[in-house]
Amino acid sequence: MRARHLGFFRVLSCLTGNKENVLAPAIQLTRSEKWKLGTTIFLGKMIGLGLVFLAMIFLPGILGTPAHAQTGYTEHETAMVNSINTVWTLVAAFLVFGMQAGFVMLEAGFARKRETVNVLMECILDTCLCGILFWAIGYAFMFSHGNGFIGTHWFFLSGAPDTYEATGVPLLAHWIFQFAFADTCSTITSGAMIGRTSFRGDILYSIGVTGFIYPIIGHWAWGPDGFLVTMGSAGNFLPSVGQPFRDFAGSTVVHTIGGVISLAGAMVLGPRLGRVFARDGGGMPAPHNLTVAAVGGFLLWFGWYGFNPGSTLSALDAQGIGRVAANTTLAACTGGLAAMMAAYWWGATKGKFDLAFSINGFLAGLVAITCPCYWVSPLGAMLLGAIAGFVVYAGAWLIEWWRIDDPVGAVAVHGFCGIWGTISLGFFACGKYGATGPFGADNSAPVTGLFYGGGMGVLKAQFIGSAIITIGTFAVAFILMWVIRQLPAPWNLRVEAKGETGTGGIDVFEHGTEAYSDQHAVVNVPEYHPQPKEQPVFS
Repeated sequence: MRARHLGFFRVLSCLTGNKENVLAPAIQLTRSEKWKLGTTIFLGKMIGLGLVFLAMIFLPGILGTPAHAQTGYTEHETAMVNSINTVWTLVAAFLVFGMQAGFVMLEAGFARKRETVNVLMECILDTCLCGILFWAIGYAFMFSHGNGFIGTHWFFLSGAPDTYEATGVPLLAHWIFQFAFADTCSTITSGAMIGRTSFRGDILYSIGVTGFIYPIIGHWAWGPDGFLVTMGSAGNFLPSVGQPFRDFAGSTVVHTIGGVISLAGAMVLGPRLGRVFARDGGGMPAPHNLTVAAVGGFLLWFGWYGFNPGSTLSALDAQGIGRVAANTTLAACTGGLAAMMAAYWWGATKGKFDLAFSINGFLAGLVAITCPCYWVSPLGAMLLGAIAGFVVYAGAWLIEWWRIDDPVGAVAVHGFCGIWGTISLGFFACGKYGATGPFGADNSAPVTGLFYGGGMGVLKAQFIGSAIITIGTFAVAFILMWVIRQLPAPWNLRVEAKGETGTGGIDVFEHGTEAYSDQHAVVNVPEYHPQPKEQPVFS
């Protein structure tokens, strides 16, 4: 019995490394005993590893839940996955909707004081109209099956299925998410038209944009059977290209469309009265509240974490969500720095660090990364974001040179950088990532750009898709804006001249109040005579 105890204490001492065990302080293992003990431990580990491997091979088949096969999930597990993905989609939708606060603050801050109430009212109108129209016809045009150009089912969401396609996300949750996107596009549209658009004219063009232009053209790139989605495949549009058009979160579908409609509207409207452009010895009037504009910009940046990562529609694609969020952050950072330095080197206030360009710079990076965010590496995100910072600077001065009045830089930020971001996928797609899905990523067919040895295929598809949507949007939007411009007042697209130049500006003329006045209501606008001195249109 004593020998057994001594053997036990020898093993215990060896395992614990305690050579001065209080129970057997003088006991040491012999060489033979050490070999036996080591062999026993090694064999035990090998047996344990073998059992683990056997469990990995046979248990999934016995339990019917192989991690690598979506079809192997039980009904209960699938319901759990769909629930998790739905919560993720809704949280992302709420973040995107929260961008409206950022838009109203950004646009109001960049506008003149006399235009502030009008900006706020237009954003509220756009949101309310968008909700009704996207429920009635917009979602049907964009996301239902039909043909390559337009969806033809689910009007008023009638007859729609419980879930959207193969996402497993309830269709109403998907509707909420996409409504927030549609609202973003609609709000972008008003940015370049601030200060001279009549409120009734805004109602008319908002109906056209939200109900028809955005969803129908969006169907081409995001609809289940859009001709750009199926482009490059046999029997569809341009099979020789061999690649579909890709836009992960909307550099083209949301931002380019919104920016191009802004351009069309600003061109049809003409500049605000008294506006003198840089080539004529003037320049953009100073924003009335850069503090509000900067806070609005950061709110937009925060909302972009719903915009881009939420477009996975899948909480189980953990790697994809993390990568998209990181890429979004890095592109914004380099975009802001690049625009800041561009303005420092070449701006009107050369040698000064311009706040307005810095804000639009990080927004430019966010717009540009929105399309390629899933398929590029962090380094690629930084590079394309930095290029976007220079693009927005050059674009803003190009718009100024063309004598187009764009108070917030909407055309440069959303239009030009949306185009750049879409095309950049053809350069920077790193060849590692394929597609997201409800049960995780499928990287069996990765997207590879020119800089990573993928050739011209992806770049060509991106250029074709971007060009078609840009040109198509501009043509339709220009016609819409021109038609509304021909209507008699007060339904004309442009507000009457006295609405721009009168006391209190367009805020008092259209809404009967000023943003910063102590007098909150005006009963009779023509007889309204505020106490403070009149604000000049431009100095």
